Amino acid sequence: MMCKSKLYLILFTAIIFCACNSTQKINTKYYEENEKELNNIEQSFKTLYTQKPFSIEFTDRSFDFVSIEIMTDSIKYIYEFGIDETRLKDTLLKYTLNEKGIRDIITKMRSIHCTWINNLDYYVDEQKSSLIFISMRPVGLSKPFTNKKYYILTYFSQPQYFNSEGKLLVKKQRNKIRKINGEIFWRINDKVCYTISARFR
Repeated sequence: MMCKSKLYLILFTAIIFCACNSTQKINTKYYEENEKELNNIEQSFKTLYTQKPFSIEFTDRSFDFVSIEIMTDSIKYIYEFGIDETRLKDTLLKYTLNEKGIRDIITKMRSIHCTWINNLDYYVDEQKSSLIFISMRPVGLSKPFTNKKYYILTYFSQPQYFNSEGKLLVKKQRNKIRKINGEIFWRINDKVCYTISARFR
């Protein structure tokens, strides 16, 4: 009976390990297949965000409606538009945002089904840094991960530390896992990592 229980435990562990490896390959593959577009979106957003803070979110599965969050000195404004509505252009111009540049980001996000993009400021040793989130709906996840709905990429400004398993660390010396919004992130390269989450932000 004891041997049978051990066998089940070993089998279960092997299944979970394979599922994790499979999921990591799926997500790394997605990044590799769309690397040029994703990097272009990230760089364009980063440039425009420094001019005036904003975020973009697609609010429907067909990617026909987009929400723009515009941050001013005192108030955050949130608007939703059909992607072809003239109100979108009028609103971006009203807040002196780069209308052409933002429309270009929206088009590129839609082409590879990105759900959301935003900037996050954070501090390490009292030094301010920033990262950019890009999220999308993952495809082809194995059964243990079907409750997870979103694939989230983080683009850091500086190279990060990771442990031998590829998990994002707070600092190399401490070997302490860094969680962002309660999620563990995995290495793609020195500045880019990913997670699978039930939330897109």
